[in-house]
Amino acid sequence: MKASWIIIGAITFLIALGSALIKPRDISWTKRLDRPKWLFFEPAIPLIWTFIFACGAASAAIVWDKDPGSFTTWVIMSFYLIVEIVTVAYIPATLRLRSLTVGTVLGILGVIFGILVTLTVWPISGWAALLLVPYLIWTPIGTYTTGQMIDLNPDAA
Repeated sequence: MKASWIIIGAITFLIALGSALIKPRDISWTKRLDRPKWLFFEPAIPLIWTFIFACGAASAAIVWDKDPGSFTTWVIMSFYLIVEIVTVAYIPATLRLRSLTVGTVLGILGVIFGILVTLTVWPISGWAALLLVPYLIWTPIGTYTTGQMIDLNPDAA
């Protein structure tokens, strides 16, 4: 296994731990929220995000290995970092601020940044771009779900 995969994977994992910045009182708030009836897959969401983050880390490692250490590659790595930070910020920011609107805005930013990263890496590696497709599919679903929750919980907007 290449060192880039280990380092990028470790950074991805450490940033993902940022979602642990929630307190029990924050969790109790979210448990009281009404959810769309079609949201039967909610227990699988952590596994889905684990897969998506693994794909993102693999994508970043492929890009890094194409031109390791160059200025352009470092800039692209910062784009990956921004996407992950925005994505990981969703849960603690939404729960801490008790605002589904905050979650929706972060979701929209994630979609936009995800598209930009994908378009940026496409010319470098089609495989790296393809590995970002799960993010591009799932993030709009999560954002839409949060928007639906605003309709069901107007006091939590």
